[in-house]
Amino acid sequence: MENRWSDRDAESAIERWSKQGANIDVALRTYSSRLIGVEPHLVVHGGGNTSVKTTAVDDTGEPVNVICVKGSGWDLATIEPAGLPAVRLEPLVKLQSLDTMSDEAMVNAQRANLLDTTAPNPSVETLLHAFLPHAFIDHSHANAVLALTDQPDGEALCREVFGDRMACVPYVMPGFALAKKALAVFQERPDVDGMILLKHGIFTFGHTAREAYDRMIAAVTLAEQRITDQARVSLAGMHLPRAVGRGRPKSFSPIRLPDRIASVADVAPILRGLAAIDKGEGAYARWIFDYRSSPEILDFVNGADIGRYSQQGPATPDHAIRIKTKPLITPPADGGRIDAFAAGARAAMDAYKADYYAYFKRNNARHGGSRNALDPVPRVILVPGLGLFGLGASRTDAAIAADLAETNVAVITDAETLGQYRVISEADIFDIEYWSLEQAKLGKTTEKPLARQIAVITGGGGGIGAATAASFRSAGAEVAVLDIDEGQAHAAAKNVGGMGLACDVTKPRDVAGAFERVVVALGGVDIVVSNAGGAFQGLIGDVADSVLRESFELNFWSHHSVAREAVRIMRRQRTGGCLLFNASKQAFNPGPGFGPYGLPKAATIQLMRQYAIDYGADGIRAAAVNADRIRSGLLTDAMVAERAKARGIGTDAYMSGNLLGREVRAADVADAFVALACAERSTATVMTVDGGNPAAAPR
Repeated sequence: MENRWSDRDAESAIERWSKQGANIDVALRTYSSRLIGVEPHLVVHGGGNTSVKTTAVDDTGEPVNVICVKGSGWDLATIEPAGLPAVRLEPLVKLQSLDTMSDEAMVNAQRANLLDTTAPNPSVETLLHAFLPHAFIDHSHANAVLALTDQPDGEALCREVFGDRMACVPYVMPGFALAKKALAVFQERPDVDGMILLKHGIFTFGHTAREAYDRMIAAVTLAEQRITDQARVSLAGMHLPRAVGRGRPKSFSPIRLPDRIASVADVAPILRGLAAIDKGEGAYARWIFDYRSSPEILDFVNGADIGRYSQQGPATPDHAIRIKTKPLITPPADGGRIDAFAAGARAAMDAYKADYYAYFKRNNARHGGSRNALDPVPRVILVPGLGLFGLGASRTDAAIAADLAETNVAVITDAETLGQYRVISEADIFDIEYWSLEQAKLGKTTEKPLARQIAVITGGGGGIGAATAASFRSAGAEVAVLDIDEGQAHAAAKNVGGMGLACDVTKPRDVAGAFERVVVALGGVDIVVSNAGGAFQGLIGDVADSVLRESFELNFWSHHSVAREAVRIMRRQRTGGCLLFNASKQAFNPGPGFGPYGLPKAATIQLMRQYAIDYGADGIRAAAVNADRIRSGLLTDAMVAERAKARGIGTDAYMSGNLLGREVRAADVADAFVALACAERSTATVMTVDGGNPAAAPR
């Protein structure tokens, strides 16, 4: 493993963070913590923790010995000095004298001794850091170390690899008991560079930040070398045709796959629908997907023994709170028998949920039935022939689950190279998954109305489209912005943290390709705002047929192409959906010279109603927004000025010439789309957003 320490960078870190009030110890602690955090083979997504023992000044101006330890919610890769809250050291050290201590008492003691009571909760492993005498202590869940410890004979293997340099601590659940056990082991071996926490991770320590960090890298490198050496021995006797990386373990002998593997776009909506939690009366708690594949992942998911090595449990207990105890395994993704795949996946999902509830019931009994069951949905799905999916309530959570799944693939692959993957017991995994201190890391927030849903917005780069993307993101939806102008699509998507795609909606193949990319990236589609359009003008008897046909292509046929593609995906998900169309007052109150625009818009109103009628039984709703005089998109400033001049009034007067006397903004139209998306008992309706124009009101 690369040692990333740089004396120049360390000096820069001291200069940078000393200006923020951090002393040299904390500045170096922040710097070396980041070195650990940026290495995914050491920690991922908030895993691991670090500390430094130093001095600080209390409110009276007196120096006090403290331990600055990683706070809950901070990631080592981006940690700042504020992420290392200072806790009075002596009161924590005195806790060594206790025989037992509850989690609640431990947390209270740590918070009670914070110098700043507004600081985040110190790590659940703070006492382990405090009980050891070293100035700098690093803790990681290094992949290579986990591959050594996650074995039936993990302790013996670690002693063989590390010799006298590292002490081994048997698995104990994090908290007071682990801190006491680690202290006892250290007192027997006070000359070691660190500790291997079996089935958990590694600690290294030193007098300086560099010493602790160097020892971490050196120990992990030894573990990596042991795995590489074993892989060479195995490959020498296996004569495998593939010479990528370390090759595949013997236990990864591949199954026979279908002749044609189904696409991600075909498989993801099926799985997403099966994973959705039915809340009753047509409401669902959906999941966002993150798809991953690579030669290493395919070796893993295609292995004939996947039912054993993938079902043992996560590589380190910390992962259980984000990816549960094990992944779901589906049948192979047979592209020639997609309905059979769907049936097999449904059976697998049902069995997974039943197994999870049985696991909960037998382990909750040990706790007197005091726990409340979490949802039974897997956070990782393995699909032989295709790869894996991470599931989450948001795009970020799905990516975290997929990252952890890839980490587990890497660790299990190495563990199977060394021997046989074996982790802590089911009871121990349950205690971690349902440990209140671990669940607290995830936080509890009230979900927004469109959370867990995926919204696709066409014409998303323009004024109304961009505003609609922003409104849907504010309502909690994951957003994909489609626009014929790729630059505008990306710009609008960037503003809301969504994905932007170039798409000419008048070309059905473009539409199908864009939706496929959305499904591959996010898992499916729940809401579509078919917004793209153009204001074609001309006297209906004089305008060329080509102009009218072009207007129909954009203002009618594109809406049909978009809706048809969305419905195809929604029906595979079997969780309903919502089709929203940007109509126009021209459909109800046609104006002179706007026939080429109004005629296809009127047809689009009928199209919306037909989709509502034909697919209501599938839980798919359809609605339209009837907007007028919006100073963006179709109605340019030049057009506003021309119309106002024709009426002999100012532009502001023209724009506010409605019953309410108020100008209607793009954001108002966007909010109307969101309102319709949230109206779960409404379909085949038109919402007017024009400030009041009786002539344009639907009758």
